[in-house]
Amino acid sequence: MTEQDDTIAFFADPRTHGGASVERSDTHGAIVFLAGTRALKLKRAVRYDYMDFSTVALRRQACEAEIRINRRTAPAIYRAAIPVTRDRDGILGLGGAGEIVDWVVDMVRFDQAGLFDRLAVRGALDDALAVALADTVAGFHDQADAAPGFGGAAALAATIAGNARELGRHVGTVFAADAVARLEDASRRALAHRRDLADRRRDRGRVRRCHGDLHLRNVLLIDGRPTLFDAIEFSDAFVCIDVVYDLAFLLMDLWHRELRRAANLVLNRYLWRRSDAEALALMPLFLALRAGIRAHVTATAAVRQPIAARTTFDEEARANLALANAALAPPPPILVAIGGLSGSGKSTLARALAPAIGPAPGAVVVQTDTIRKRLWGAALTDRLPAAAYAPAMSERTYAAVRAEAVTVLGAGHAAIVDAVHSRRDERAAVADLARRAGVRFLGLWLDAPRPAMAERLDARRSDVSDATPQVLAQQLTYDLGAIDWHRIDATRPTAAVAAEAASLIGCASEAPRVHYGTGD
Repeated sequence: MTEQDDTIAFFADPRTHGGASVERSDTHGAIVFLAGTRALKLKRAVRYDYMDFSTVALRRQACEAEIRINRRTAPAIYRAAIPVTRDRDGILGLGGAGEIVDWVVDMVRFDQAGLFDRLAVRGALDDALAVALADTVAGFHDQADAAPGFGGAAALAATIAGNARELGRHVGTVFAADAVARLEDASRRALAHRRDLADRRRDRGRVRRCHGDLHLRNVLLIDGRPTLFDAIEFSDAFVCIDVVYDLAFLLMDLWHRELRRAANLVLNRYLWRRSDAEALALMPLFLALRAGIRAHVTATAAVRQPIAARTTFDEEARANLALANAALAPPPPILVAIGGLSGSGKSTLARALAPAIGPAPGAVVVQTDTIRKRLWGAALTDRLPAAAYAPAMSERTYAAVRAEAVTVLGAGHAAIVDAVHSRRDERAAVADLARRAGVRFLGLWLDAPRPAMAERLDARRSDVSDATPQVLAQQLTYDLGAIDWHRIDATRPTAAVAAEAASLIGCASEAPRVHYGTGD
């Protein structure tokens, strides 16, 4: 017998819920009972190094904190913390006048088909949802309170040590000792290299009160919008973190599920929204820490599973550990520049190539259209006036694009520069940028006949690019000069164009899907 056996039996009994059938879902820290339109979450009476629900008082504190914290993002789901009471006859009840024996979080039951992990399994996590997800997370981080007393290199060092300790508990049963040791050593070396950056980001307000457990299973589609829920309530240290470390759990989960296009779209949209490319230097460590946490949590959960299910859990835990080690051995950065007249398909190609280039979760796409609108202070789908395309503004835009690419490459990441590049000096400048950064460069020029490009431009709706067939007509009068980049026939299907470009780069491209805004 455990102290919660009676309470668990009480909530598992349909009579407690007016006769409604009861479904039960277990995690290492809680049990959720689903009945009718209600979900009741009982904290387990457990104590781990990182989480303590061992007393009724601690469980009350956690339930009340969960309500308060999750109402920031999901007020429609979280109702109240309610006491479980026992009357003088020993009968349990909810919110009664007797002795309080436990606490539960009272929530609105939702259709679990709307969970993003379920959408991912069904192949329904499309480009538009990936972009909306990035916007939701970026907006949440914009509003999150700064937490200057947390984060920085010291907090990351503690996480590295915690991962090593928790993974070490399963050495010989789930994990190989050398894989665990390799992760700890590589993590420490990565942090030593970026210690100053981690502290500087904390000092600049990039450490905030975040979600802390931001993976696909904790995102729900409500009324067509991604909604974050089930944020960590039991540890300030787990939620007062670098915002990009918070994002990294989501990126790691997408990458692990081989949803690499979605991961790359989320990364690129988030970076555009928050102008935070410097964080890429910490991304390999952030991804490794998140994968390491998932590895030891999964290994711990395996112990509670029936014998027949443990093999699956153990394999999943080992796969996450392998992902953690792979994240800390990234490929070298590369700069790819894509040029061509408006409507030639540059942005479509960039998005197809980006997930397969450079360190996870793929290359950062630096696009003149998006940079120009950032400089102008406009939304992505706002149409800019002619003044935004005056020569001085275009010079400023190209300079900002190159500066952004320098930041990305300096962080050890890969960049794709998406711009018309109609002038020889523009093409020379981007190639010289790669030379000065000491990275490999590849220039791609997309060729297509005027009717095909004009038709593409005419078909655009709510697009980031302002280009029209009239703009194309003007571009066709330009003296492009000698183009020494690899020229690709862009009249073919995107998959064929991407395959040729990928072969030149030496990688595999992602199959293109419907996406948000093609740009030039």
